[in-house]
Amino acid sequence: MPRQPQPAPFDGALVIDKPQGKTSHDVVDAVRHLAGMRQIGHLGTLDPLATGVLVLLLGRATRLVQFYNGRRKRYTAAFRFGFATDSYDSDGEAQGPDAPVTLDAATLEKLAAERVGRFEQMPPAFSAKKVHGRPAYEFARKKEPVELKAVEVELFEYRLVGIEGNLARFVIECSSGTYIRSLAHEMGQRLGCGAHLAEIKRTAVGEFSMEQAIKLEELAEANKAGKFASCLIPLEALLPNFPRIDVLPVVEKRVRHGSKFNITVSQLMPGRADLPPGATGELDGGEPKPPRLRVFGQQKLIAIAEAVVPRTYQPIVVFEPLS
Repeated sequence: MPRQPQPAPFDGALVIDKPQGKTSHDVVDAVRHLAGMRQIGHLGTLDPLATGVLVLLLGRATRLVQFYNGRRKRYTAAFRFGFATDSYDSDGEAQGPDAPVTLDAATLEKLAAERVGRFEQMPPAFSAKKVHGRPAYEFARKKEPVELKAVEVELFEYRLVGIEGNLARFVIECSSGTYIRSLAHEMGQRLGCGAHLAEIKRTAVGEFSMEQAIKLEELAEANKAGKFASCLIPLEALLPNFPRIDVLPVVEKRVRHGSKFNITVSQLMPGRADLPPGATGELDGGEPKPPRLRVFGQQKLIAIAEAVVPRTYQPIVVFEPLS
């Protein structure tokens, strides 16, 4: 008789404060080891140079990744002016001598303001963008030509917050898929002195922010004390911007079978309108999404459903009940 798959020991989201020098996959592997489970996904990687918010989804929460694809990202970043690098960041090889620069705040503010909005951005050659099925950085490391296509991105905020010698610090809120390294490289080109990304910290991914983040060392201590679960944002607390509906057992049965169901306006509880501290200005970037809601039965999240016609919904993700 085939063995029944065991449910994952934990369900929910974990916001890690990623340290510099580690890859996002290093962090995922560390959390897998601590949690004793493989079923862990993420909401966008960070380069080894970067620190800050790395959102992991554990257990059944991995099925919610699709609903976070459009979440805006927020960063603090320092651009160093005087020379460019081949990777557009401080890990790359310098593309010329270090030239002395005098930075003018008004000029930097003007260049940043001109970039707010939608535009086509060229990804760096040293990126994970696929070229003929392989990451672009594999070609770049071998000094082979890399043919990349520009991608439409959007900046919602691009603000100068300080200048320290040849470093300029910015706060940036952008759509998913934006390369901050490319912004630094481009600004250096426009000033004619070259620039690269020297420091970067992601401070928010949608509603997930540094206020919720935990260091790996703190997570290890909590796990040692048997309190790993207390570090998680529970499954029921995720996607708080989606409206909620509580259904009776007879409707729950239909939902669990993936059948369409009807709701009344009086049943619908609005999603959270006020954003938590540190969150992005708005949660989503990109095109509007169809109306979706969270379906609860007996205080447990049982499904995410999408409107097919007004007040008629179709379950698109259904969670199996825990045994």
